[in-house]
Amino acid sequence: MPHYPGLLRIAPLQEETTSSLICRIATGYGLEATALRSAWHWRNHQPRHSGGGGVRADVEVLFNAAGRALLAELCGVQEDVLARALPSFGQEDAELPATDDGVPAAAWRIGGAVAGPVAFGCRLCTARRTGTVVQMVRYAARWERVCVWHGRWLLDADADQPLEHLDVRYLPEIAAAQRRWAGVARRAVRAGAEPAKVFALAHAVVARWWEQAFQWERETVWPRRLHQVAGGNAGGDLGWWQVVGRDAVVFPEVVAVAGVLLDPAMAELVWLDSGAGRPRALPADGMFCRRLGERVGRDWLGPLAAADHGGPLIAWMGSVIRRHRAAGGDSRPGETGGYDNDPWWLRREHQPVTMAGRLRVLGKEKKAPGSGKMWRAAVPVEQRAQISSLVDGAQEQLIQLRGAQTGASADVAQHLLRILSHSADLIEKALQHTVVAAVNAGVPAQNVARWAKLLPGPLADALKAYQDAGDR
Repeated sequence: MPHYPGLLRIAPLQEETTSSLICRIATGYGLEATALRSAWHWRNHQPRHSGGGGVRADVEVLFNAAGRALLAELCGVQEDVLARALPSFGQEDAELPATDDGVPAAAWRIGGAVAGPVAFGCRLCTARRTGTVVQMVRYAARWERVCVWHGRWLLDADADQPLEHLDVRYLPEIAAAQRRWAGVARRAVRAGAEPAKVFALAHAVVARWWEQAFQWERETVWPRRLHQVAGGNAGGDLGWWQVVGRDAVVFPEVVAVAGVLLDPAMAELVWLDSGAGRPRALPADGMFCRRLGERVGRDWLGPLAAADHGGPLIAWMGSVIRRHRAAGGDSRPGETGGYDNDPWWLRREHQPVTMAGRLRVLGKEKKAPGSGKMWRAAVPVEQRAQISSLVDGAQEQLIQLRGAQTGASADVAQHLLRILSHSADLIEKALQHTVVAAVNAGVPAQNVARWAKLLPGPLADALKAYQDAGDR
């Protein structure tokens, strides 16, 4: 295609993806984006969503030197201007030739793997800056997703769904939380912590609460916000909105939890709850979790947070306790270093599933007969209460194992084995009740057997008979 240096000046927007800029340039020249992209020699195909989905909005483009020069020419701006605005502009790529033969070459990439999380930009702000209402995609961390001018929460661009933003004009606490985050980030720097790591940990803690909150009868704030971002009523698409609306709805609590985790006085409460040098199991009514619940506006949350022994919050508390012991010279062998003693290290298993990942799972579940039903609606309350009681009983038994490993070998072994055996019995009963509840709710028996990893036995035989009866 012919080049028109200086014919138009289309400046990049700060933190914009290069792919987004190319699309805006094409609009400026009155071309389709595919026509403009033909000016480069492409080394691979444009990424698309899996399962036959459309073109991804979070795609990114990397150039060789000639490709970068061509982009600057089409924009009518200098390359150093592009380098300051576009996070991916100066990055090299193995797909592109090491020696520059003068041919403009380009390679497609996924933005999240190039320079961090990718989100949609606000179209109204883009129009105000460029004079054209077009889609803009940019790199943006989750603590900067609120467009305060237009009351919009800007969504991740990596998911296969049609929305670019959520309307949060009538939820002022979300924009207020974004303003508060700036102060929390400064506190993190003063404490020697990376703000991004602090936010990631707080987000993981609150995202885990989000998964549990639909069993919390006293939770009223999040349902109200969720219906608000859904346009007033999530209605029959509640499961979909729970995925798409999560990050916006929980954002104020994420900022609040980040502030709590940075508070030295709160860390001291963790130490006191642990026995302050005389190790003991963390209590369900500990001072830290009780105060944490108050700080997030839920004075009833403390015992629920304390009981979540497999989550990121308890892992953080464990790191705080170990560091406190090390500082006091009371550390044990192996407790003075490593990731486990970094309170801001977020284990892989604690990282919350992204919106894109959750939507993929939701799409697969809806294809299975009966699996789209909500658990609370499909399983009677008595049955749910029985499962919860069995799980809680097993948990209480296992908590007793802490600090119970001193004494004569025979006594300790007998005590441990009795408790473990009783816990195993409770878990086995919870497994059986859950299997029955899932099958009765319409989940295919073969799926239930696979998820529960059932070995040949009475329960597996009963499920097989149930499946065979359904096939006839």
